[in-house]
Amino acid sequence: MRWKSGLSPPLWMMMVMMMVMCCWSLVSGAARGEPEAPHADTLDFGFVPAVVYETHAYYEPGPVDVLFHIVHAFLYTVQPNPFPADLVVKILQQNMKRIKPEELQKPENIVLTLQAIYYEIGFIVLATLGVVFVLLMPLVGLFFCLCRCCENCGGEMHQRHRKNADCQRGFYTFSLISSTVFIAVGVLVAYTGSHNITSQMKSTKRLVSSNIKDLKSLASYTPAQIEYLTAQYTTAKNKVLSDLDNIGLLLGGRIHKQLDRDVTPALDNVLRMAAVKVESAIKAMRDTKEALENVSTSLETLQEATTKLRRSLQSERSSLSNTLNDPACSSGNATRACNNIRDAINQLAVGADFNGLPDVGPQLANLETVMETDLSYIVQKGYSAFNDTSSIVREQTQDIVGKVKALLDTSEAEIIAFTNALPVEPAVENFTRFLTETEKDIEAFYPQIDQFDFYRWMGCVVLCCMVVLILTFTLLGLMCGMCGHDKNTTPTTRGCLSNTGGNLLMAGVGFSFIFSWVLMGVVVTTFVTGGNVEKLVCEPLANRQLFKILDTPYMVHPGKKNFLPDMLFRNPNIDLTIGSLYSECYENNGIYSALQLENQFHFVQFINRTVNNHDLAAIFEEVNVDLEGIILLGEEGKDNLINFANAGLGEINYEAYFSEVNKGVTVVDLLSFANDLEAEADHLPRGALGNALKGHASNIRQIHKEQVVPMEQAMKFVRARSSLSQSIRLLQTTVDELPTKVTNVLSAIATAEYLIANNASHVVKKETDKYAKNLMGYLRQYVNWVQLSLMMEVAQCKPISNIIDSLEIVGCSFIVDSVNTFWFGLGGCCLFLIPSIIMSVKLAKFYRRMDTEDVFEDGTENWS
Repeated sequence: MRWKSGLSPPLWMMMVMMMVMCCWSLVSGAARGEPEAPHADTLDFGFVPAVVYETHAYYEPGPVDVLFHIVHAFLYTVQPNPFPADLVVKILQQNMKRIKPEELQKPENIVLTLQAIYYEIGFIVLATLGVVFVLLMPLVGLFFCLCRCCENCGGEMHQRHRKNADCQRGFYTFSLISSTVFIAVGVLVAYTGSHNITSQMKSTKRLVSSNIKDLKSLASYTPAQIEYLTAQYTTAKNKVLSDLDNIGLLLGGRIHKQLDRDVTPALDNVLRMAAVKVESAIKAMRDTKEALENVSTSLETLQEATTKLRRSLQSERSSLSNTLNDPACSSGNATRACNNIRDAINQLAVGADFNGLPDVGPQLANLETVMETDLSYIVQKGYSAFNDTSSIVREQTQDIVGKVKALLDTSEAEIIAFTNALPVEPAVENFTRFLTETEKDIEAFYPQIDQFDFYRWMGCVVLCCMVVLILTFTLLGLMCGMCGHDKNTTPTTRGCLSNTGGNLLMAGVGFSFIFSWVLMGVVVTTFVTGGNVEKLVCEPLANRQLFKILDTPYMVHPGKKNFLPDMLFRNPNIDLTIGSLYSECYENNGIYSALQLENQFHFVQFINRTVNNHDLAAIFEEVNVDLEGIILLGEEGKDNLINFANAGLGEINYEAYFSEVNKGVTVVDLLSFANDLEAEADHLPRGALGNALKGHASNIRQIHKEQVVPMEQAMKFVRARSSLSQSIRLLQTTVDELPTKVTNVLSAIATAEYLIANNASHVVKKETDKYAKNLMGYLRQYVNWVQLSLMMEVAQCKPISNIIDSLEIVGCSFIVDSVNTFWFGLGGCCLFLIPSIIMSVKLAKFYRRMDTEDVFEDGTENWS
C-alpha cells in the first residue's frame, strides 16, 4: 500500500508553497551571499551530533482502507492504461509554448489529442453516461408525470386480474428491497468517505506541526554539526603532532629497519658470529694462558724429578747389564733368559721429557696485551652506534618538525575562518523565523479550513439526506404496503394502510426524479476530478513517476535544463532533480549532498585544498638525514682484532706439546718390568745370577715406589697436563681459522659502513616519503570523514522527504481517496435509483386502492 496522508485543498497548496520556500530560504539565500540555514592508523572522529525527527509520514487508514481498495480497483477498470509520462510531458511542453488555436490542426497536435482521448476514454464514456443521466432524468420524470396524468404509465386506477399476481408482487417486493439495500449501502459508503476527511483534520494538523518542528530541528542542529566537523580537525592534527614528536622512533626506526633489512642483511649475523668467535678465542686464550703459566711454574720441578729418575734408571740399567755379563748366562737355559732380559733392558728409560718443550714466554706476553682490551665492549659500541639512528633522525629533523607544526596551525586557522565566514547562523535564524511565521499563518488559516470543511460536510450530508429521504419513503411504503395488504380484499376495497404504502412508494418515485439528476451531477463532477487526480497525480506520485515528469530537461523553459537548481541557485545546468532530492532525503542523507551544495560553497574542496597542503609534501622533501657518522667498529677494535690474529699463537709447536703430554713418566711400567725380571730369574738354576736378578727387581720396585709413584700421584702435575692438553686442542682449532675470520669480519664491517654511508640517502628518501604519506593519510582521513559526514550526517534532510510524503498522505489519502469513496457510494445510489423507481411504480399498483376492478361472470374474483 502506498504512503498515505490528508489535508483540505487550500492547506495542501500552502504546504507545497512552504516546502519550496523552505528550500529557497535555506539554500538560495546563502548562494546570493545572504544569511542562510545552513599505512596510517584509523582515527576515531566520534559521532556528529544527531537529531531525532518526530514526523512519521505513514498512514494506515484502518477499516476504510477496504473501501479505498475497491475504489482503486474500479478506477483501474475504468482506466487500466499505464501512466502516460511521455504524453503528459508533450502536452505540458505545448502548453508552455502557448500554442495558438490554429496550430491545433497540425498533425502532431491532433495525434496528441487522440492519444489523450484514448487514455481518458474510460472517464469520457462514464462521464458521458452521467451527463446523459443528468439530462434525461428530469425529462423522463416530467414525461412520466404527464403520462400518469393521462392515466397511462400506471396512472389508470384500475388493476386487471392476473393469475401470477402473487409472484409478480413478490418479485417486485424483493427487487425493491434489494435495490433499497444497495442504495442504503451506497449512502453509508458516501457518508464514510465524507466523514473521513473531517476525521483526519486533526492528523493533518499534527503532520503540519511535526513537519515544521522537524524543519526547525534541522536548522537548529546544523551549526553545532558544522562546528563539530571543524573541531575534529584537532583529532587529525594531534595525531600528526604525536607522530612528529616521535619522528625519531617512527622515521628513524623505519630507516634503521630498512637499512638492516636491505643494506646490511648479513651485518647482524657477521657481528654476532664475530662476537661468539672472539669470546671463544678469548676463553681459549685465557685457558691456554693459565695452562702455559702452570707449565712454566712447574717446569723446573718436573725437570728436576725427571733428571733424578733418569739417573736412577740409568744406574739400574748399567748395574743390570753388568749382572748379565756373568758367565752363568752363557750356559744351558740361562742363555735364553739373559737374552730376554738384555733385549728389554733399554726400556728402563724416562718417557716424557719436559726439558724439550719450547718457551711460550713471547706468546704469553702477546696474550696479556690482547686481553687488556674488552673486544666485546667494542663490538657492542658498534651495535649501539647503528641502533642510534632514531636519535640522529630526531636531531637532524628538528627544523622540519617546527615547519610542519606551523603549517598545521595555519591550516586550522584557515578552516575556522572559512567556517565562520559561512552565513550559517544568520541563515538558521532567518529560516527559523520564517518557519515560525509560516506556522502562525497556517494556524491562522485553520478556522477558515474548519469552516470550509463544515460547509463541505453539510453539503455531503444534504446530498446523503436526499437519498435517505427517498429511502425513507420507499421503506415506509414497503412496510405499510406489506402490513396493510390483504388477499381477500379487492383492489377497490383495499385498506387505508395498504393505500398509504402505495402512495409513499409513489412519493419516493417522485423524489427520485427530483433529486437523482442533482446527485448524478455531483457524482460526475467529483468522479472526473477525483478519478483523474488519482490516476494522473496520486498514482505517479506513489511510484515516483511524477518526479520524472517534473525533472524532464527543458520542461519549464526551453533554455533551462533543470528548473529546481535554476529556482534555488540560478544555475539550471546543475544536475539536481526533485527525484534525486527526494531519494537523498528519504534515505536521511545530508542536505549538502541532497542539494549538491558543493557546487555552490565548495566546502569539501576548500577543506581538501587546505588540509592536503602541497607545502607539507615540499617540507618533507627537505628532509636530509646524514648517517655517515655511524661507525660499526672503531679503529681500536679493528687494531685489537688484528693484534689478536697476529698474537703468534699459531707459531707454537703444538705437536711437541701433544707428544710430550701423551707420553708416560717412563717408557715401560716399572712394576711389570720387575715382575717379568723375577719370573725370568725363577727359570734360572739356583745360584748367584738368580739372586742378583731378583735384587735388581727389588731395586726397580723401589725406584717406582720412591720416584715414579710420587710423580704420578702429584695432582698438580696431573691437572697441569689435563688443562694444557684441552686448552691446546681448543686453541689450535680456533687459531687455525682465526686470521681468515678476522679478515672477513673486517671486510664485512667495512662494506656495511660503506653501504650505510652511500645508500642512506636513498633509504632516507623512501622512508621519509612513506612517513609523510602516513601523516598525510591522517589528514586525508579527516577530509574523507568531513565529506562523508556532510553527505550523510550533517543537516539530515529527512524533513524534506517527509513534507513530500505528508503532501501525498494529506492530498491523496485523506482527500482524494475520501472524495473518490464519496462519489463511488453516491454514484451507486444513483444507479440503483433506476430499478428502485421501476419496482416502486410496479409495486404501488398492488397496494393503492383502485377506482375500478375486473368482474367475472361466475362471480368469483382473485386479487392480489
